[in-house]
Amino acid sequence: MAKYKGVIGILTGGGDVPGLNPAIRAVTIRALREGYQVVGLRRGWAGLIDVVREKDADNSNNFSFLTEEIVNRAGRTGGTFLHTSRTNPGSVKKSSVPEPLRGAYQSDRNDLTPEILKNLDFLNIDTLIPIGGDDTLSYGVRLYQEGFKVIAIPKTMDNDVPGTDYCIGFSTCVTRTIALTNSLRTIAGSHERILALEVFGRYAGFTAMLPTMAGAANRCVIPEYKFNIEKLTELLIKDREANPSRYSVVLISEGSMFEGGEMVFENRSTDAYGHAKLGGIGDLVSESIRSLSPKFNKNKTVDVVNQKLGYMVRGGDPDAIDSIVPMAFGNLALDLLLRGVHGRLVVLKNGRYDNMPLDVVTATKKVVNVDHYYDTERYRPIYENFEMKPLFIMTSEK
Repeated sequence: MAKYKGVIGILTGGGDVPGLNPAIRAVTIRALREGYQVVGLRRGWAGLIDVVREKDADNSNNFSFLTEEIVNRAGRTGGTFLHTSRTNPGSVKKSSVPEPLRGAYQSDRNDLTPEILKNLDFLNIDTLIPIGGDDTLSYGVRLYQEGFKVIAIPKTMDNDVPGTDYCIGFSTCVTRTIALTNSLRTIAGSHERILALEVFGRYAGFTAMLPTMAGAANRCVIPEYKFNIEKLTELLIKDREANPSRYSVVLISEGSMFEGGEMVFENRSTDAYGHAKLGGIGDLVSESIRSLSPKFNKNKTVDVVNQKLGYMVRGGDPDAIDSIVPMAFGNLALDLLLRGVHGRLVVLKNGRYDNMPLDVVTATKKVVNVDHYYDTERYRPIYENFEMKPLFIMTSEK
């Protein structure tokens, strides 16, 4: 039987983004070459919950041993070949408790952390590398507080994990948003309409701000500042009039709110971390712009091209940044492990790779600094004072 220096578990949780497979590849190849075994945990925290602690049990749906061949095959592609979920082991619904455990866990919500620790021991995993957003990583914080070795890698297209300027998936999201907006503008221009596009961004507006800053849109509305729909409509009508092709574009973060209103949800059911599914703000904004347009357009209605970009910006292969940064993050995690350092989040900060205490994930929130970066009168980014800012301008807490 082969002898290993240790066993590393790796998982991906939350929404998929391009760049996850390159991160898994980076961790695995470096770890194998350093003499470690790597266990790929399937479906995020869900696979770890469902492990059956019996020697001959079929756990192929819950984990697999990773090899260079496996990760090289997937490493250039989007998504995550380990699959993902939004499972929170600290709060599992009674109906989702695995059958063998239901006798011991009968509350409406159950903390399965004791079982998670037993399952990690069963798999001989001594270090865990979760890749995820603040929800997925918040449970990583919990495990570290329980005494388990955890080194985390930040991932989310919203780019809102605290402590780091960059999260895997963000660049590809911005790239896709710009490309899709530029494709749709030909339709808006042909019909002299206003183009209203809903993009991801529950609490942070980075995915609307950066494409707008890059010239993809005239205006954007973001979760950090409630907007006045009449003012937005007036601005877009003026943008349309000034454009020789007679159209204008607005990007709408899914978490944006009307003045006096709240977030718009598809329904009130919540995921394992308590989040209701957002959806519909783009429809409401589009309807409102159309109905208000005569007021600012000589009593003539302007039609609206309304599109939710949604999953189109998170599909497909990673761009250059989301191929390079995951490689660096994976190797950073192994550098820490080899030095015996744990309880850290690998980060990209002010253009340099670094690491932060893991609990930064739960200690604060990362959102757009409205005073510094968002013009609340013009509903667009502020284009000044870029000197010494990070690559993506407004993505640092400083």
